[in-house]
Amino acid sequence: MHLMNAVNADLHCHSNVSDGTLSPEDVADRAHRNGVELWALTDHDEIGGQQRARQAAAALGMSYLPGVEISVTFAGRTVHIVGLGFDPQDPAMVQGLADTRGGRERRARDMAASLAAAGIPGAFDGALKYVGNPDLISRTHFARYLVEIGVCGDPHEVFKRYLTEGKPGFVEHRWASLSDAVSWVVGAGGVAVIAHPGRYDFTPNEEFVLFTEFKALGGQGVEVVTGSHTVAEYGKYADMAQEFDLLASRGSDFHDPAESHTDLGTLPDLPGRVTPVWEALASRVLHP
Repeated sequence: MHLMNAVNADLHCHSNVSDGTLSPEDVADRAHRNGVELWALTDHDEIGGQQRARQAAAALGMSYLPGVEISVTFAGRTVHIVGLGFDPQDPAMVQGLADTRGGRERRARDMAASLAAAGIPGAFDGALKYVGNPDLISRTHFARYLVEIGVCGDPHEVFKRYLTEGKPGFVEHRWASLSDAVSWVVGAGGVAVIAHPGRYDFTPNEEFVLFTEFKALGGQGVEVVTGSHTVAEYGKYADMAQEFDLLASRGSDFHDPAESHTDLGTLPDLPGRVTPVWEALASRVLHP
């Protein structure tokens, strides 16, 4: 048992700098109120909220790790890689993330055209109300707009009926490669982590290939305890962390008080048999 496994660390969550609904300061406040001791804001392909998050954490007495969640295309699917403890000023990472974000507006306009063809006009401008920056527009913002205009009752219904493969509004997007994402994080002095592996619906063989390639590229961690994992998956990915000699991470994937399955800081501890990612990042933790 690693003594540090019981740390209330939340190393995966989002603010309105990407597709969350709360400001970095409000996410920090909610994390602190829920007992989080070590926090990282991990906005999608965006590190523009890092300074605000760090300052908010310091003001509340929380330890902080710089974070990001990078969108990757792997085996024809979108996979997410969380970066932790890196230098947010690293030029290669800043440029790489800017290039990754750049494809979002084109994709969003194509999504809106597909929705218009299905009888839902005005979706690009409607979704943009929820984000303000076309570089950061995502399916989540379209989902909020479709709920707003009464097409669906909640975001979960949106993703059953729209915006997913074979449904109106779906447009494939090629993100960064796995090699790109891992190299940006590692090159900036951080640790790369496979986010919520239980969500990808890979076959066991595909999952084995993902973990093997990730490890070979210099990836060091995997989310074991995260908002979308079941209790059984906590155990499965703890086993895989041991099998691949990966560090274990923990994070709620919080986006919004009403939408998110799991609130900040409310997950169970990491299993005792894994090594927490924050042990390896001790020198990178920013203390208040």
